[in-house]
Amino acid sequence: MLGNGKCCAKKVERSGKRVDVTQTRYEAEFQTINKLSKQGFKISLLCKSLNVSRAGYYKWLNRKPTKSEKRLRHLIQLIQNIYAKHKGIYGYRRIIIYLNHFLNAKVNHKCVYRLMRLLNLKAVIRRKRYNYKPHSPQHVAENVLDRKFDRDYKPMEVLLTDVTEFKYGNHSKAYLSAILDYGANQIIAFKLSNRNDNTLVHDTIIQIEDFLVPNKTLLHSDRGYQYTSHFFKKFIEDHQITQSMSRVGKCIDNGPMENFWGIIKEEMYRLKRYETFEELANDVKQYIEFYNTKRVTLNMGLSIPA
Repeated sequence: MLGNGKCCAKKVERSGKRVDVTQTRYEAEFQTINKLSKQGFKISLLCKSLNVSRAGYYKWLNRKPTKSEKRLRHLIQLIQNIYAKHKGIYGYRRIIIYLNHFLNAKVNHKCVYRLMRLLNLKAVIRRKRYNYKPHSPQHVAENVLDRKFDRDYKPMEVLLTDVTEFKYGNHSKAYLSAILDYGANQIIAFKLSNRNDNTLVHDTIIQIEDFLVPNKTLLHSDRGYQYTSHFFKKFIEDHQITQSMSRVGKCIDNGPMENFWGIIKEEMYRLKRYETFEELANDVKQYIEFYNTKRVTLNMGLSIPA
């Protein structure tokens, strides 16, 4: 309680060990005094209320930043720039990788984690949504892939494909068909359309027909009507590749493809509102290029490069 009996100075809460940049013992108290003094409260009363000396406060206020403080403030600026540049899609792990691999910062993961907590910066969180439409399949294949995602595959050896939905404008919908090369971890073909039909899937798969390896390439999908149709079966037979399908209601059988849908929707689609098809198509194209060539992944490792 202050001398006038009207205000009680409340300390800025400490969230853990060494959370402040300056690492000053009474950093929270001094920050509180500095903030309330700008609102008209007397510094002497604030110091007395928080049990710190006026001399200590003025010493803190007029101090010169240490080498460690300068480094941490520079690191904070880098973290904020990376977070803003990538629209909040990176959490502390990927920001650590970005700092060490691209900026040669040589920073410890605990330091970045602590600073991001201090800045209240968190990566966006994916919320997967699935919509199932019953249909009568014309051609069904076995689950040849059988969730063997723990193996190393060569490019064009295992391909995953699917279609997902986006909304734009007031009530309009767009459908994205894509093919993921699991061995290369890249989207090698995609097509965005206003219609979810056989033409959409056809226009997607013909983009890769010259790169398919007969008797070696495996193409996995769910049991959507496009993938059980006559034209898709004929494409498989004409190019002599192996067809694999997820079991009924088992979306995890096509897990990496579903994971990509979650990533693109959380890191691109849900960050803004799309009014036109052209705007959505442009961002989809840019994001897939980013995903294939520049996106930081945890597979790059958290260790500091030598």
